[in-house]
Amino acid sequence: MSNKKEHVAPEPERWIDGPVQLDYYDHVATLMLNRPAAANGMTIELMRALYDAVMRCHRDPRVRVVILKGAGAHFCAGGDVREFAAQGDDVGDFLKEVTAYLQISVGALIRLNAVVIAQVHGFAAGGGGLGLVCASDMVIASETARFMAGATRVGMAPDGGASVVLPRLIGLRRAADMFLTNRVVKAPEALEIGLVTRVVADDVLQDETRSVARELAGGAPKALAATKRLLWNGVGLGVEGCLPEEARTVAELSATADSKEGLAAVIEKRAPRFVGV
Repeated sequence: MSNKKEHVAPEPERWIDGPVQLDYYDHVATLMLNRPAAANGMTIELMRALYDAVMRCHRDPRVRVVILKGAGAHFCAGGDVREFAAQGDDVGDFLKEVTAYLQISVGALIRLNAVVIAQVHGFAAGGGGLGLVCASDMVIASETARFMAGATRVGMAPDGGASVVLPRLIGLRRAADMFLTNRVVKAPEALEIGLVTRVVADDVLQDETRSVARELAGGAPKALAATKRLLWNGVGLGVEGCLPEEARTVAELSATADSKEGLAAVIEKRAPRFVGV
């Protein structure tokens, strides 16, 4: 019998638990949206937890890479339409708070010194899913991942900074196509148009993402942070300057009859009947 002890890798530190989980290990923080039964649909509780998690990463200089992912079958299917619809006539004021949390989280991700890698599987839709993808520095997607804007489908406008960043990533015409038609963009096309960094087989998505994260975490932190800042500034980072107008538009549209009809149609799984008011 050998007396040699088997090496056991240490467990990550759990920093935050709940609708968002945040773990840390060896310069890499893993931020996971954690409402799998609702496709990680964004509620006000999840939005607040997301902001707290991103700011926790800001406060710890050990964090050099953040992996952003979703629990369950999807990365994030956008806002939780059931919670939105339940607000009734107060949905406009409610959406102001929701979009405020999403936007400050997006801004905080962009300003992180750490490199943000989105690990995307299933659907990335709406301001929650597509917006977070747009705010990431790198995006590694599974070959079955799908992307959709979704906002105008429910009588709203894009949020999460996507209205600013997506045209810079893939071009104005392609962004308009995604926003106005709400068509589903599959992973191979997302790679071709520049929405994602790389596409890998579903069964190696996690391993590939962790491998890239480890490689980046071993790099020169100040150089990586400075390069990230230069890249975002280089695309004319008017993102944060445009966020208030984006939020105002979303809040105004959410109070319209068409928006309420759009939310109801999604919940009832039927085609919406928009009337223009």
